Amino acid sequence: MELIKQLEKENALSYNRLRNQSQQWEIVIKQLELFWSENPVFHQLVKQDAEIETIRKRIFNYLTDFERRTLISQHNVLDWGNMAMVDRNIARRCINVLKNIFSRRSEEITGHGILEIMVKLAHNHKVEVSVAFIEELRRLFLGMKGKTDLDRKVLSMEKYDKGDQRAVARVRSEVLNIVGGKIHERIRSYPSGLEEENIKLRLRNRDRILTYFGGSHEDWEDWVWQSRHTIRDRKTLEDLIQLTAREKMAVERATGNRLPFGITPYYLSLMDYKPHRMADHAVRAQVIPPLDYVENVLMAKHGGGDLDFMGEKDTSPVDLVTRRYPMIAIFKPHNTCAQICVYCQRNWEITDVLASDATASGNKLDEALDWVSENTGLNEILVTGGDPGIMNDRMIKKVLDRLAGMEHIRRVRIGTRVPVVLPMRITGELADMLAGYIEPGRREIALMTHFEHPYEVTPESMKAIQNLRSRGIPVYNQTVFTMENARKFEMVSLRKAIRSIGVDPYYTFNAKGKEETRAYRVPIARLVQEQAEEARLSPGLDRTDEAVFNIPRIGKSYLRAGQDHEVISVLPNGARVYEFFPWDHGFADTRPYFHEDVPILDFLVEMYRRGENPEEYDSIWYYF
Repeated sequence: MELIKQLEKENALSYNRLRNQSQQWEIVIKQLELFWSENPVFHQLVKQDAEIETIRKRIFNYLTDFERRTLISQHNVLDWGNMAMVDRNIARRCINVLKNIFSRRSEEITGHGILEIMVKLAHNHKVEVSVAFIEELRRLFLGMKGKTDLDRKVLSMEKYDKGDQRAVARVRSEVLNIVGGKIHERIRSYPSGLEEENIKLRLRNRDRILTYFGGSHEDWEDWVWQSRHTIRDRKTLEDLIQLTAREKMAVERATGNRLPFGITPYYLSLMDYKPHRMADHAVRAQVIPPLDYVENVLMAKHGGGDLDFMGEKDTSPVDLVTRRYPMIAIFKPHNTCAQICVYCQRNWEITDVLASDATASGNKLDEALDWVSENTGLNEILVTGGDPGIMNDRMIKKVLDRLAGMEHIRRVRIGTRVPVVLPMRITGELADMLAGYIEPGRREIALMTHFEHPYEVTPESMKAIQNLRSRGIPVYNQTVFTMENARKFEMVSLRKAIRSIGVDPYYTFNAKGKEETRAYRVPIARLVQEQAEEARLSPGLDRTDEAVFNIPRIGKSYLRAGQDHEVISVLPNGARVYEFFPWDHGFADTRPYFHEDVPILDFLVEMYRRGENPEEYDSIWYYF
């Protein structure tokens, strides 16, 4: 917190300023002096007049000495004093990370020699490093020494007689009441679309939008009318809600350069009229692109860059099909959506919102479905896109009829965001048709959707979900973890909101590591922290989602499975470099994937700018 206030004083709090190392040099020096004072032995090691490999060997001996002490100590007591169990666990993890980042292998992989940087800094040479870099190393060394100060108890029970089990149980229950009260307080701080006040607000928004388009309440409930009146330009959007100068410029630049953009009237009604983004931040951020996103995408397009971050071209055995796993494949019959999500991994494939030529030709559909029919190792198909939910009923039936005729296909998932952005599309007729393909013991039909924030959960979306659930069709949620839902217990609030309307949490995706969507990205450590410290405090049926990182060309890596990834370096800008080990190493010649993350300090600064207390996130440094 002190460091962030210092950055604020120096006017270095914006993302761009924080990443400009030259503007931070005075703060870097101050933070470096603090680091040297906390680590005098390490300082002397890197100041030695010796070959770099000799220094490296001595540093590894230094790290091993700390590791040895964690192994020979009994219970919670170490040679150099008391260390809580949580700190011993953290110490061992930090030592492993430090060994990685000072290794020659990591230097060769990343092209950055942290040891060489530290030697130069120890000799007072100016090196282009950020405050985030120094703070990352400082936290790792504090963790190694058991000095994290994280073992804060709500109430100590040391003074209670352990023989009186009932008394101890009651004290523990009181502690849990305190913790539960704090959790509920945070959950209530996030607005839900099911709150009476917000329901009335959205009805007023609906009437304002209908007046503008000359529509009726009956029109509003018609998904075709909604689609025909999708907002596609800055002027119409500005006529209906207030925009900031940067929002206007971003939409103008996007539409002027034919980047796909669109918002359904219904989803627009979820936005507050004024552009303060206090309650509707996640809703606006979903569809109104940041200006730097637009500029980066245009630069990539005009420069011949490849926006296919997931490498889907490398995993498509035939047009319209993506296959990364043995028993499931993705089928993409419709290449557009009701509206465009800014950070979508497939927006590079979409030419326009609700494009008239989005449905694949009959020949291409047949070719793809023939391929599915021939590959009997598959037993599940995810029909996605684009968004197949906006295909007409006849087209949906055509696709499902073909899949239902394949004996080896036991489950069909339909990936669609229409329950969130166009809930009136889930008509009784569509729900009846989908339910007609269910054969207990033979075939399942399931729907995968994408709620990002409790502010998106509305009576209309609840009606759509219940239309499906009442007919035996389960609905699962896949959330992308972004800056817009990364505050403390914000995801817990979302999970509870969607569970209340009949949606089961399924996956929480770390936002793709695309440079153009940097404003949305959150460090991996924050997602792992959320799972361990927030989701874990919820009842089990609320936290059924799995936190995953999607590796290009390979697929999902489960972040709670620590053996599948590790931190191997820290870049001069403070970003951790992760090495992900492919899940398919047992039968495929697949190489590890290296990921440059978002610097943790950058994330904490952004949380501070949004009104959060960074100290509440302090343990983030010790999740890997």
